[in-house]
Amino acid sequence: MSRYLVTGSAGFIGFHVTNALLQTGAEVTGLDNINDYYDVNLKYARLNELGIEQKQVEWEKLIVSKKYPDYRFIRMSIEDKAGLLNLFNTGEFDYVIHLAAQAGVRYSLENPDAYIRSNLIGFYNIIEACRQYPVKFLLYASSSSVYGNNIKVPFSEGDNVDSPISLYAATKKSNELMAFTYSHLYKIPATGLRFFTVYGPWGRPDMAVYKFTEAIIKNKPVQVYAGGQLQRDFTYIDDIVGGIMSILKEQKNTPPSLILNIGNNNPVTVNSLISEIEVCLDKKAIIEFKEMQKGDVDKTFADITLINSYCGFTPQTSLKNGIRKFCNWYLRYIS
Repeated sequence: MSRYLVTGSAGFIGFHVTNALLQTGAEVTGLDNINDYYDVNLKYARLNELGIEQKQVEWEKLIVSKKYPDYRFIRMSIEDKAGLLNLFNTGEFDYVIHLAAQAGVRYSLENPDAYIRSNLIGFYNIIEACRQYPVKFLLYASSSSVYGNNIKVPFSEGDNVDSPISLYAATKKSNELMAFTYSHLYKIPATGLRFFTVYGPWGRPDMAVYKFTEAIIKNKPVQVYAGGQLQRDFTYIDDIVGGIMSILKEQKNTPPSLILNIGNNNPVTVNSLISEIEVCLDKKAIIEFKEMQKGDVDKTFADITLINSYCGFTPQTSLKNGIRKFCNWYLRYIS
């Protein structure tokens, strides 16, 4: 049985990936520091779905799931190099799916230190642990934000990404460079995924789909930047997870270092997104227009030719269907 380490497993994408791996019968160790960037109750609720009770969670203590005997969870920070190396030593992992990071473009303007600690030092600790305790494959999260205000669309992996316009984006570009170097020097097979605006059930409260839905339901203003004309390549979580699972199946044929876009290949305006949410909730939004924020990009648009040729990835979920599924989940979750 293959052994997986999923970092950020109490996070949005990490939770869904962990769940998908467990459904295949894999042995999974989840790691998360459960920081308070957003409501920790949502993170604990995700863990509870996987059989980990909040009252059990302590720092650096491995907990066996009550729902999945092959799932263990540990609360640990990836900045803790000694703790991480010890975990790798005892865990004997075959595969590492590194999704832990300090997320958010705008928050990087408020708290840049958090991004240096988690996204640079923490990432270094992960790849160093993969060097000292060799793994078969490292899959890690990058971001569409590395493209900055790329003029050419759609964005493809061969485009120049030397002009990030947020610290968050700069740290993700740094991760790609660090992974390439370690892959070259130490033969660590490493693939980075540039995620394009992922949304869906159990999503992050700081992301547009969640924020807009919550505001509309609670009769609060929806803050819309740049007249709602910013475009995003919204990608449904099930498509993301399906892509990750396909990549894991193909990893034996992977080049030593690879970068892949993973997106919907169909950008829409923020105004269009709000309209879809309004239809699902049968309720109009109260719009409050704001100036464009520092660090925001005008448009994201994934060229998915490479990932499609590599593992057959093709998104299956339209924005209409994805928003409907999210709204249904949200209404159940908050009730």
